[in-house]
Amino acid sequence: MNQLARATVVDPDRPVRIDRYLEGVEVDIDAVADGDTVLIPGLLEHIERAGVHSGDSVGMFPPQNISASDQELIVAAMDRIVRALGVRGLVNAQFIVRDDGVYLIEVNPRASRTVPFMSKVTGVPMVKLAVRIALGERLADMGWGNGLLAPPPLVAVKAPAFSTQKLRGVDPSVGPGMQSTGEVIGIHTDPRVALAKAMQGAALIPPRPGADGALALISVAERDHGSLPRVAAALARAGYRFAATAGTAAELRALGHEAQVVAKVGEKPGDGQVPILDLIAGGTVRLVVNTPAPKSGPVRDAAEIRLAATAEGILCLTAIETAVAAAEALDPDLLSRLAEVRSLGDWVPDPGRPRGAISFG
Repeated sequence: MNQLARATVVDPDRPVRIDRYLEGVEVDIDAVADGDTVLIPGLLEHIERAGVHSGDSVGMFPPQNISASDQELIVAAMDRIVRALGVRGLVNAQFIVRDDGVYLIEVNPRASRTVPFMSKVTGVPMVKLAVRIALGERLADMGWGNGLLAPPPLVAVKAPAFSTQKLRGVDPSVGPGMQSTGEVIGIHTDPRVALAKAMQGAALIPPRPGADGALALISVAERDHGSLPRVAAALARAGYRFAATAGTAAELRALGHEAQVVAKVGEKPGDGQVPILDLIAGGTVRLVVNTPAPKSGPVRDAAEIRLAATAEGILCLTAIETAVAAAEALDPDLLSRLAEVRSLGDWVPDPGRPRGAISFG
């Protein structure tokens, strides 16, 4: 607060502005425009809640949890924004969908990292169209119409690839800053299989337990306990056992799972407890799920936990939504289906060929 007070004294005509995160479902949208036509190949729904950098989030096309009315609102807003800006070429925007409405985060009149992904999975040659627009051609003359295109009969998932397994000592926590170094695409007609393919390809799922099982160390903030039943059920079905800090362990036991209680960082171990960092270094942990409460103590402790995990080469997930996806990707029923592959041309019929737009009515 002292720093803020000093800032206003230095220059009272330049007020200090503070951003506030709005929690909700983030949606990426790319478009190609020529001044008259706004072509939108598709919408990409993020798995992680808003606040995780779009480059580090898992995204699903077409959206699986966004209502038709909210999609229509996003498309209508995008159309108006692109026309108001006078964009000719590629443009990207991000929206947040919440119970109280749809919010625009930002608009970027340029190519984005999702353009290659959307081009591949929709069959729309976005860069080629943008170049032809720059050379004076119009989308209508090329056979493309206005609005959001109907998606091909598939579900495609974009998953980020990180370098933390190769670069030990790098904090794997996801947040506003982008850390991923690549992306993976998973495609299938079944959303669960597409998601599992992408998660496996990006090395975002833990090892499958052997006959003696494996240990998942879980420590999540209270706000994430609502997702704990899905994480625990999926991991238990895959053969995982649990260790957890006291609060999370109590929740796991209430759900019917056995859970070894571990002592927090700097906490004196109780009877039968093992210090959390010692457990990580002991060689039995195969997965760490750590979502700290937004307080200074838990945040510092979480950093030590994450760094200890990466030092041992253990997958560490810091967004509860990613943990749910990773756990459910271990479903034994999906294992045989991960090898169901086709050429991209089989998944996306008639790539590059103009198609009609979606009617939300």
